[in-house]
Amino acid sequence: MAHATMADAPNEKNNGRAPWDPKPDPSGRKRLRKILPWLGIALLVAAVVWGLRPKPIEVETGTVSRSGLTVTVSEEGKTRIRNRYVVSAPVAGTMKRVPFKAGDKVVANETVLTAIAPSEAPLLDPRSRAEAEAAVAAQEAAVRRAAEGLEAARSAAKLSAADRDRARAITREGTLSASDRDRLETDAAMRSADERAAEFALQVAEHELARARAVLDRPAAGDGNPPVEVRSPVSGVILNVMQESETPVTPGMAILEIGDPSDIEIEAEILSRDAVAIRPGDTATIEQWGGESDLTARVRRIEPAAFTKISALGVEEQRVIVLCDLVDPPDSAAALGDRYRVEVRIATWHADDVLTVPAGALFRQGNDWKTFVKRGGKAVLTNVEAGHTDGRHTEVLSGLEAGDEVLVHPPDTVEDGSEVVVREG
Repeated sequence: MAHATMADAPNEKNNGRAPWDPKPDPSGRKRLRKILPWLGIALLVAAVVWGLRPKPIEVETGTVSRSGLTVTVSEEGKTRIRNRYVVSAPVAGTMKRVPFKAGDKVVANETVLTAIAPSEAPLLDPRSRAEAEAAVAAQEAAVRRAAEGLEAARSAAKLSAADRDRARAITREGTLSASDRDRLETDAAMRSADERAAEFALQVAEHELARARAVLDRPAAGDGNPPVEVRSPVSGVILNVMQESETPVTPGMAILEIGDPSDIEIEAEILSRDAVAIRPGDTATIEQWGGESDLTARVRRIEPAAFTKISALGVEEQRVIVLCDLVDPPDSAAALGDRYRVEVRIATWHADDVLTVPAGALFRQGNDWKTFVKRGGKAVLTNVEAGHTDGRHTEVLSGLEAGDEVLVHPPDTVEDGSEVVVREG
């Protein structure tokens, strides 16, 4: 009994629990261990939800403001000398070597560019020589025939003149009728005319004989004919030498080209759709010509006929040549020569005070211009009525106000109401 009583004592001390039962956790750690996994799952879900939440889109912005606006047409151009002179050979012959090079200065009517010596007669082949000799013989016979004809005409004229003189003497005595006298007078005049005609025929035959003999002759070059000097028609510099070496030339053959580099103009090939807005007298700016500052020019002429030109992308374009004159060019512009590349910017419209927006902020949606305005951290899609543009800024006719902050080149992810944030830097 004592043993049983002692065994039951610990059970009473442990509130009736057996020794092998787990001890109670008085600090609540067991409950905490049950909550921790669920807490981790909740945090993971919260992190996923936070990560999937749309973030503000980084954008660049510009400001709508009032300023001056000039609309220009920009195109590549080139310089060219206004008046160019092509010197050509005035006669046929052998031209001496041209001693000048491109860039040499010449003086009008003083500088001898070259000289042209008469060319030698061509050699005759046997057949041509035989034909020429036969022609000479024929002309010699024609001369003899003309001489005989002249003698016969002189004799007939002499006889007719004697009959006329006798008729005049008989008429004074009253034994010759008036009709016979007139017939004798007419016959004498006709015989005298035949004599003069025979003289002319003999001269023609002699000239023909001289021409036939000239075919057989082969005089040396320059015999009796000094070289023809070719002088510069204007003062300036030589632009190009087409024929430098000594060579036979024909009349009209180009020898060299002369011009005045100080008298240049600007030539630009403008698209026809842009050229219709250009007027003579419009201001033009010449850029990228090699100097430190831009040059000022004015449009002098817009040629009336366009031409087709293939662009670098293989597209056919209709272009018009526009000519501009420099206005008060600086001394450094004297370095410009013929066919130098420049950039031409022609003003076609200008206003001193208009509402402008960066051109990159506008985009087409259907037939309307739209833009995103940044308001309260969100992008608001707004309709805009656009006017003139210079490629960098566009005139705003309605839809925006000065001071509005617009999105410039917004990404495709931006929609109406999207949260946006200005990109740093």
